[in-house]
Parts: sequence; C-alpha cells; structure tokens
Amino acid sequence: SDIILLDIQSMVSFADYFVLLSGDNVRLINSLVEDIALQLKLEGINIIHKEGTVESGWVLLDYGDVLIHVFSPEERDYYRLEELWKEATPLVQVQ
Repeated sequence: SDIILLDIQSMVSFADYFVLLSGDNVRLINSLVEDIALQLKLEGINIIHKEGTVESGWVLLDYGDVLIHVFSPEERDYYRLEELWKEATPLVQVQ
C-alpha cells in the first residue's frame, strides 16, 4: 500500500528513482519482496544488492538506477523518506 515513485535523478548520482511501499505485516512484506524480485528477474533484471530484513520492517532492493524500499508502517513512519526527499519529483502515487 501507499506506493510512491520518486524521481531523484537531478538530486543524486547514485540512482534515478526511489520506490517506496508498505506492507502491513511480516508475511506481506516478505511476499512483496519475493514477488518484486521474481517479476524483475523474469524481465531479465537482476538485483544488485539487498539490505535489511523482513523481520526488521525494512528491506532495500537495489537495482542500480532504481532503489526499492519496502517498509512496515511503523518503520516508514520512523524513517520518513518522503520527508527527507521532499524535493524529489513524485511520478506515481498510489494509496
């Protein structure tokens, strides 16, 4: 839920986009992480790096130009990346 795609190209050199999304529980976060990785792999896009754990409530999937953050609602409120990157251009927002 609460999916946001941020264009950060003009702000940093290490990536072009952030994708932020939330899962309500550990099981859902795990499913989201696994499905994202599977769907992108089927498209020939392989993950470069994975950080965090499902149990911690935050997982980062690094695809080079695209960084995907999967959060629990609590961790998303704690890190508040939307606030930290408020000058980034939101391209997509799905509640």
